[in-house]
Amino acid sequence: MHYVEAKSILSNNNGLNIYRGCTHGCIYCDSRSKCYNMNHEFTDVEVKKNALELLSVQLRRKKEKCMIGTGSMSDPYMPLEEKLEYTRNVLKLIYKYKHGFTCITKSDLILRDLDLLKKINNQTKAVIQISLTCIDDKISKLIEPNVITTRERIELLDKLEQEDIPTVVWLTPILPYITDTQENIEEILDYCIQYNVQGIICFGMGMTLRDENRRYYYQKLDEHFPGLKYRYINEYKNSYAIESPNNKQLMKLFKSKTDKYNIMNNPADIFKYLHHLPMKDKSKQMKLF
Repeated sequence: MHYVEAKSILSNNNGLNIYRGCTHGCIYCDSRSKCYNMNHEFTDVEVKKNALELLSVQLRRKKEKCMIGTGSMSDPYMPLEEKLEYTRNVLKLIYKYKHGFTCITKSDLILRDLDLLKKINNQTKAVIQISLTCIDDKISKLIEPNVITTRERIELLDKLEQEDIPTVVWLTPILPYITDTQENIEEILDYCIQYNVQGIICFGMGMTLRDENRRYYYQKLDEHFPGLKYRYINEYKNSYAIESPNNKQLMKLFKSKTDKYNIMNNPADIFKYLHHLPMKDKSKQMKLF
């Protein structure tokens, strides 16, 4: 871990990343790719030391309330967050300035901040996005070694649902010849239905690979799935988009189940939902008049 002074913290789309790099060890992580210009070891997490000061200024100056998102590049609930509490303090600022919040995580450390998430959700809106990729715990620990298993994340969905915190699931990536089975997809979908997720983001049954991301992934395939790397090389060459041979049937299953239970399944619709902030306070004021 190392600190840097940042010049700004919020993107034009109101996204933020307090941390750059990750210690989760997911073998497929796209954030390892060179295109993101991470000029340090991926596991040597960069911490934006002045992030909270910058965020406070930017949130205070915003004319319109909005959803603030994090987790697209680095999980805001990595183990170091337990001590640093940067994400918790971000939540305090979001609540103070009456904005909304959403994040993508694979960690149950988020339950530490349930008090703030409930306050934000009651005041404006909070949505938690959780990645679910593999229902088999043994395989899950190979492809996502330093995070809680998928089944533990399903328990997290359950707890958030009990607290009326809406959730969205990322059913991606699906790794060809590893997690692209009907049994895996169907069981994950059944849990999403059981715990009333708002939407499931899926761009097709497959994954993406490029430069450093591909190098690391192939290294781990050699370690955990001997011989599979050569199947990828023969079938996919240097393609960026890697589609499962089972894509057609699995997407049919995905569409059928999500339609049946009225779960959003179009990524554009889900992103619109994640960015939309209802004007709860304003509606209450209107009723007074």
